[in-house]
Amino acid sequence: MGDPVSEYTVRLQQQCLQDEPTPCSMAMLNINQRLQDIFTEAIRKSCPELDDPPLTVTPNQQAKFGDYQCNSAMAMAQMLKAKGVKSNPREIAEKIVQNLPESELIQKTEIAGPGFINVHLKKTFISKLLSNLLINGVQPPPLASSKKVVVDFSSPNVAKEMHVGHLRSTIIGESVCRLFEFFGYNVLRLNHIGDWGTQFGMLIAHLQDKFPDYLMVSPPIGDLQAFYKESKKRFDSEEDFKKRAYQCVVKLQSKEPDFIKAWNLICDVSRKEFQKIYDCLDISIIERGESYYQDLMTQVVKELEDKGYMKVEEGRKIVFAPDHPVPLTVVKSDGGYTYDTSDLAAIRQRIFEEKADIIIYVIDSGQSTHMQTIFSAARMIGWYDPAVIRVQHAGFGVVLGEDKKKFKTRSGDTVRLIDLLEEGLKRSMDKLKEKERDKVLTPEELVQAQRAVAFGCVKYADLSHNRVNDYVFSFDKMLDDRGNTAAYLLYAYTRIRSIVRLANIDEAALRKAAETAEIVLDHEKEWKLGKCILRFPEILQKILDDLLFHTLCDYLYELATTFTEFYDNCYCVEKDRQTGEVVKVNMWRMLLCEATAITMAKGFDILGISPVQRM
Repeated sequence: MGDPVSEYTVRLQQQCLQDEPTPCSMAMLNINQRLQDIFTEAIRKSCPELDDPPLTVTPNQQAKFGDYQCNSAMAMAQMLKAKGVKSNPREIAEKIVQNLPESELIQKTEIAGPGFINVHLKKTFISKLLSNLLINGVQPPPLASSKKVVVDFSSPNVAKEMHVGHLRSTIIGESVCRLFEFFGYNVLRLNHIGDWGTQFGMLIAHLQDKFPDYLMVSPPIGDLQAFYKESKKRFDSEEDFKKRAYQCVVKLQSKEPDFIKAWNLICDVSRKEFQKIYDCLDISIIERGESYYQDLMTQVVKELEDKGYMKVEEGRKIVFAPDHPVPLTVVKSDGGYTYDTSDLAAIRQRIFEEKADIIIYVIDSGQSTHMQTIFSAARMIGWYDPAVIRVQHAGFGVVLGEDKKKFKTRSGDTVRLIDLLEEGLKRSMDKLKEKERDKVLTPEELVQAQRAVAFGCVKYADLSHNRVNDYVFSFDKMLDDRGNTAAYLLYAYTRIRSIVRLANIDEAALRKAAETAEIVLDHEKEWKLGKCILRFPEILQKILDDLLFHTLCDYLYELATTFTEFYDNCYCVEKDRQTGEVVKVNMWRMLLCEATAITMAKGFDILGISPVQRM
């Protein structure tokens, strides 16, 4: 017997060829993109005298006006007027419609008001797209060529605990990676941890005093935060200790084995603490801290001197980047390197050694000027051309407490991330017990639901806000199962999954139905849901450009509420009122349930949220 998958694919291709115009790609079709292509051609033919005519195609908010709308005619009339050509937007709209090529996608077009072109989609085509989705799953469009993406995110400091400030970079960065991976990019996830610098001098000096046999016996540093505070206190108050700390830095930088071992011990304690957080949040990341770039920094300094970009000011070696008044300090007056030096070395390494096509920095917006200066310097030196390599700072706002001030504990300390996640677990279990879920779920299912809700809610609360803005952290809002929250979406998802279970339909029957049954979209709520599901590719494509994940959260919430409207109005399973037995299963509606569920599941996956089958 041959491979059933490839045989199935061949059969699907043959069926597509016989039955044009069926959507014949494994990938989901981006309807908006296809409409833009169609309208671009028509606009060019209608107004060849305009060099770069504006193109706007958007989903229609009101069903009575059709499914999509093209609003280009008004802007085109303005452009023609500027050229001294009198024209009526409605006439331009009529010309565009006349020049629309034949399309399997469009049922009809109508011109409304001053020149809006309303587009009605073909139901049979939409139905085939939904069948395609059910048969092939959520598939991205094929990439023209393999591309490499480097994402720099999370990046805590060794010897300091991860706090709420690291939460956003970690969550947003993980979703950026998942999105690019979904589209088929080769993603390198980098944790640019602070694992080098003068603070290690005082930590090593304190380690030598507190655990003199550290080279033979692994020192039991339980609380690294306390250890850091002790060494800092001594550094600030004891002159002899301060001198020794500086000597330790010099010995560490000259890579003396005993000092490298001490440094490794301290880094290991931190690594274990970081990993606890990453395990909770299901984060995968490769550690590549500042120490990795030590030798490369020397090369950067040499290159800057050779190319004549270096200036000396008060003993410091500085570099001015175009359009940035504050220079980068590349070498301090004592000969040491700075963050500027390591960031230049890192971007150079990512361009030339990693051969990255795209580099994304997920770092708070407070670092925006610094990042733009680094990028500007890298372009000036000739390391990259922005038309060829995309380098982007995905900045984000700070986390606020419910008092709208920076999120702190009652005593005014920074909130430790591990405490925050443990509090989330406790509250999520309380919520599940309040709903008496402990009486219907097995102990394993209960713990699974607890973790899904706790960590899902923390991630979703972050990602559902525009990352550029500050956001207020509130467990009460996060865990509320009404409104646009992970709790609501996770419940909605398990409810959709339970519909198929109640109807006693197995996977094989669903699969057969997807291949043979037509998905009927006659009821307005079926039509609305079908179109909403198929907007998924255009949502993801937009986020690939702007990295704003609240768009995906808003879409998933819209999908869940559209599904509820559909379910309340369209019987999926009809039961006998007396006995409760299933009398009839409307299979095409079960397929709409399934298409909704697989789309939501992929959306959850990109957001790093783990749904559960039962809740």
